[in-house]
Amino acid sequence: MRFFYFLFYLVLVYTLRFYFRHIKVINKPKRFSRTIYVSNHPAAFMDPLLIASCNRAVVFFMTRSDVFNAFTRPIFWTAHMLPIYRQRDGVDTKIKNLEVFRKSSEILLRNRSLLVFGEGVSDDDFVRRLKPLKKGALRIGFTALEACDWKKDIYLAAVGCNYSDPAKYRSDVLLKNSEKIHLNLYRKEFEENPNKVIKQLTDRLEELLKANMIHVDNLEDTTFTERLLHLSRKGMPKFIEDTDTLEHRWDLTKKLIDDFNANPSKYESLKSPIHNYFEKLEARDLTDGEIYDAKQSSVKVSDFIFQFLKLPVILLGALHCGIFYYSIKAYVESNFSRPVFWGSTKLVMMIFICGLSNLAVFFVLPKYIGFWGTVVYFLTVPLMGFVFHSSLVFWRDLKRNNKINAMNLSVLLEERLTLRNKIAEITNE
Repeated sequence: MRFFYFLFYLVLVYTLRFYFRHIKVINKPKRFSRTIYVSNHPAAFMDPLLIASCNRAVVFFMTRSDVFNAFTRPIFWTAHMLPIYRQRDGVDTKIKNLEVFRKSSEILLRNRSLLVFGEGVSDDDFVRRLKPLKKGALRIGFTALEACDWKKDIYLAAVGCNYSDPAKYRSDVLLKNSEKIHLNLYRKEFEENPNKVIKQLTDRLEELLKANMIHVDNLEDTTFTERLLHLSRKGMPKFIEDTDTLEHRWDLTKKLIDDFNANPSKYESLKSPIHNYFEKLEARDLTDGEIYDAKQSSVKVSDFIFQFLKLPVILLGALHCGIFYYSIKAYVESNFSRPVFWGSTKLVMMIFICGLSNLAVFFVLPKYIGFWGTVVYFLTVPLMGFVFHSSLVFWRDLKRNNKINAMNLSVLLEERLTLRNKIAEITNE
């Protein structure tokens, strides 16, 4: 590993456990191999951070070329990042990318792996859907095989990246790795008709990705299917109660969405009433999760006592993290027009700004608690920030729930119960 990759790996492995509530990896790959991992790209910059740090394999990954400049290029190089050129970048992409393919081949032949986001771009809003794949991953693989005269084994694998909601703090994510495709087995077919083989394997890779992620066939159905998941209170959405394993929740979501893809007409009768229900919620500035949680939640005296006992840690969290977070939040949300970049950008800025600023404790605390005591204190700063944030959420939700419980929602709740029963009837649950 190069220096910044190793540094980012250590930091992200630690901090992502605070950002996400649950992280689950299915079929973890080996740390070193000559494999091209192709992933879907639902959450922009969050995807490479997550996969590189949590999926075990040491990877080099493609990054849009316009973020490389004289300052960032050496940093990105030590972070295992390679520029990939697009038509919109205003350069001769064919010549530039041939050089990238050559470097990628060298990486593979050194028993290292690549991470490629096959869709090329992320949607502005998070949707559970795979866009058409580019063919670059296959071209890189066969370029590497030709460079070594097919003497080394090169593999291709899909990584399904499944978020509950990547924009939400303390959401969940499940990474699902597919079986590997051994590209050497296609030598004869490739030498006879390379374009045909690349097309066939791209189609197979697309099938593997869809099998390892939640995929809605039609873009126009993604809002409706997400609302189905919300109303059923099962599966991947963030607010689902933490009473089931993430893998089982993924299975439930996969089953429902695959059934919808295969039998959309079965759900047709639900579209209008579900749309009307959510329109009523929007008119009252409510969400389905809010009214459900407000009616289900009950605050105990022990909850208030616990908040009081945590007060010293909460104050330390406000000091070490809170003052940075709100300025970073305001900056990111006012300067980045695409919300898909907000979560990952806030995370990275917090790591750098908050992390570097809190190094000041090494000038103050060692004389009181010693050097190693200061190291332990510094490493608990993310925990302090987490406790601070969870306390804010507790008081915010308490205030919001009290306001919602004071509303007359009996008609909406009855409508919700009717819809949920209809969904259960259609899905035979």
